[in-house]
Order: sequence, then C-alpha cells, then structure tokens
Amino acid sequence: MSVPTVSRVLNGRSDVAPETRSRVEAALARYDYRKPVGADSPTRTRGLLDLVFHEFGSTWAQEIIVGVERAAAPHRVGVVLTELGGSHRPPQEWIDSITARGTRGVLLVLSRLDDTQRRQLRARSIPFVVLDTDGETPAGVPTVGSNNWSGGLAATRHLIELGHTRIGMISGPEDVLCSRARVDGFRSAHAEAGLDVVPELIRWGSFEVPAGHEHGIELLRRSDRPTAVFAGSDAQALGVLRAAHELGLRVPDDLSVVGYDDLPLAGWLAPALTTVRQPLAEMASLATEMLIDLSDDRPLASQKVELGTELIIRESTAPPR
Repeated sequence: MSVPTVSRVLNGRSDVAPETRSRVEAALARYDYRKPVGADSPTRTRGLLDLVFHEFGSTWAQEIIVGVERAAAPHRVGVVLTELGGSHRPPQEWIDSITARGTRGVLLVLSRLDDTQRRQLRARSIPFVVLDTDGETPAGVPTVGSNNWSGGLAATRHLIELGHTRIGMISGPEDVLCSRARVDGFRSAHAEAGLDVVPELIRWGSFEVPAGHEHGIELLRRSDRPTAVFAGSDAQALGVLRAAHELGLRVPDDLSVVGYDDLPLAGWLAPALTTVRQPLAEMASLATEMLIDLSDDRPLASQKVELGTELIIRESTAPPR
C-alpha cells in the first residue's frame, strides 16, 4: 500500500475502497499499530470528547451529562452527544466519522464497541471508557459503574425487614448487566431471609415510565398481588405509583414502592420515594477524568471502578397491613 492510502484509512477518509480498507485495518491489527499523537495532532488538540448513549431523553441521562460537563469544563473540553436509538453498539459509519474529524476520546454509556471498532480507535490513539456497561467488558477496557447487586440487596432487605414477604420486582432489559445484577441482589435478599422468590413476580422491560406502569398494572391486578414492588429505576417507580393510583391502592398503606437511582424528582413526589441512590453524576465525572487522563498519556490507577450505592428511606415504604 502507498503511504497516502494508509494515511487515508488512519484518518477515516471515505475515499478508500472497502477491500483496501479491510486489508489496511487487518495489517494495523496484526502489528498492533498505534498512531503517534503529537502536540499538533487533531486527536490531541481538538477540544471535544464524544459522549455516546444507547438512548437519552430521561432525567437519568441528564444526570450523566451534568457529570461529564462538570469534569470536562475545567479542561476546556466540549462534549458531543450521540444517541444510538436504543442500540448498544455504534454503527461503523459513526466510527469512521469520528476518526475523520478527530476527538479527545469516546465515553460510551450502556454501550460497547466490537473487536474491530476497538482496534480502529486504538490504532488511531483515540481512548475510550465505558460507563455503566450493558454487559461484561473485554479485558483492558476501562469501565466505571456502581454496585448494582448491593443496591438490589439493600432495597429488598428493607422491604423484608418491614415485614413484606410477597414482593414484586420490575427490572430493566434482561440482556443488560445492571438489570440482572439488581435482580440477583433481589434474589439474594430472599435467600438470606429464607423466603422463596415467586418467578411470576419478576418482570423485565425498559427502564422508562411506561414499562413501570404496564408491569405495575399486571402485578397489582393479580388476585395474589404483591404488597411491595421494587422498581429497577425511579422512572419505573413513577409508572408503578401511577398504576397503584389507577387501581385505588394507597402508597404506602396498601403498597410499598422502592425505586432506583435517586433522581432529583424522587424526593419531591407525594409520597416521597424510597430509592437506592446511584451516584450517576459522580460516575460520569470520574469516567470523564479517566478519559482525559488517557488522552494525555497518563496511566490510570485502576481500569475498573465500582462506586457504592445507598438506600434512601423516605415515605413510600411501610409495613404491610
């Protein structure tokens, strides 16, 4: 290959035949090539980082954005937002576009790169960090998350300690790691209390309000309805509260509800929502600092960081009657 051809591939140019691009990419991967990043390199000097969501529009995503901006602003780094429309992996066209224009780095939220995409970014010396990964990440990929299992355990323990023995659980998508971890914590709390988990009371779906409402209606219409529901997000908990209101159930007199995230609105609901506080803004700020360190060739203290969660008890939980 000529030097200009390889250069066009490295810089994400579109004027390269697909077969030629594949051959160059294969050679880059075979020799573990890293593009030198000098002081005048667009990758280093361009004051932008890319923040990639599988989807956004919720208060949850806004908390992430606030945390990223808080950490990026002192470094005079701007933030470019991308939504993947619910997908957990960016399309190849997006990878090509950021390699062409240059970026300080890529922060992926509940998203991931495939093997080829990781090789492409590494070959161009573009660092990436995963925040709240949707699944197990490959070795060597920096990640920031929270202890979802512990959060699920604490929320369910609280309900059991109040005297609830029939508890419903609404979690996020079953193929997302944090969803499964919260359900595992839910199951563990039952096991340590000597209680059986009723499989029919565990539901999977979107983390958004409509899913909480839909599953809430189904759970609360059962003749053997649960006396408490642990929702995998505050948004889902809002849906459950709406479902309870429509069915004439009082919270917490007839039904206890626990959410997850502790979004700003949780304390303003009536009744105020008992929830698991997940430090979203802090997680986002930390992931951004890690990304900036990587872009400046500073080593990370740890490739994987997991922050703690905290149960915040408010007015939406009480002993069963």
